Amino acid sequence: MSEAAPHLPVLLGRVIERLAPKPGEIHVDGTFGAGGYTRAILAIGAEVIAIDRDPTAIATGAAAVAASGGRLRLVAGVFGDLDAHVAALGLAAVDGVVLDIGVSSMQLDRAERGFSFRQDGPLDMRMGGEGPTAADVVNTADAATLAHIFRVYGEEKRSGQVARAIVEARKAARFTTTRQLAAVVESVIWAKPNEIHPATRVFQALRIHVNDELGELVRALAAAERVLKPGGRLVVVTFHSLEDRIVKRFLADRTRTAPGGSRHAPSASVAPATFVGLSKGVDEADDEEIAANPRSRSAKLRAAVRTEAPARAIDAEALGLPRVETNRRGGR
Repeated sequence: MSEAAPHLPVLLGRVIERLAPKPGEIHVDGTFGAGGYTRAILAIGAEVIAIDRDPTAIATGAAAVAASGGRLRLVAGVFGDLDAHVAALGLAAVDGVVLDIGVSSMQLDRAERGFSFRQDGPLDMRMGGEGPTAADVVNTADAATLAHIFRVYGEEKRSGQVARAIVEARKAARFTTTRQLAAVVESVIWAKPNEIHPATRVFQALRIHVNDELGELVRALAAAERVLKPGGRLVVVTFHSLEDRIVKRFLADRTRTAPGGSRHAPSASVAPATFVGLSKGVDEADDEEIAANPRSRSAKLRAAVRTEAPARAIDAEALGLPRVETNRRGGR
């Protein structure tokens, strides 16, 4: 596999088809990463406002900015604030928003970022380098909180056993590295042939929790609704069920045009639809793309077109955003 292979943008062809950028338009790439979507949009002749909270992505994107002839503006920040970033550039609205949710391959590949159990590194997992690390969480949260994080964000069936093992292990030594944590998980969940690594769901859960990824997704959907022009397009690529559920529920709510009900119950009023769906289901990778880019296997793309209806307040709980309170006891 070539060095560039891990950075192949997922569902690139379908993303561009759904986004439908045109020369002279302005689009937001809320998750710049390695810049795959941005470069494809620029190649068509549109302008891009690209956002990323990862300082490494911002630094490596400097060359793309220099080569864009002024058509690429790269912003350091979270995509949940994408409407504020657009406004700060003096713009009232944009023609499209694309979001690729989750951790980037660049982050996974760098051991010092602490995202992967396959390489030993500091137990960090912060995308933006700010706030508590994954080590802070596993060293201070009580067993009930850890179990809740692993169960809700990682859908780990043995969350309670893993949490108790972590609390017991940190009595002897604080967790500082990815391999330390992976080893404890492996002591509880044994590896089985043809199944994912035992630590996969625990690491996923910690990453989502540390970066508030689901909360950021909800804020980004609301921000996209506020900043898109009528006729503007929203394209979201997700990689696991928690993300996809939020996007699916958001679009189901925002594209609803008629109330439910029956002859036995009065219909409730429904606010005007703020989006029109581009397809009835989801777009997924075909066998050829999965063979070339295994990361695309779990990807789901949902897309919609903005209407003229005013943006509405968002109900995060109704979208399925889990709530996890971190209770900390301190010490070991």
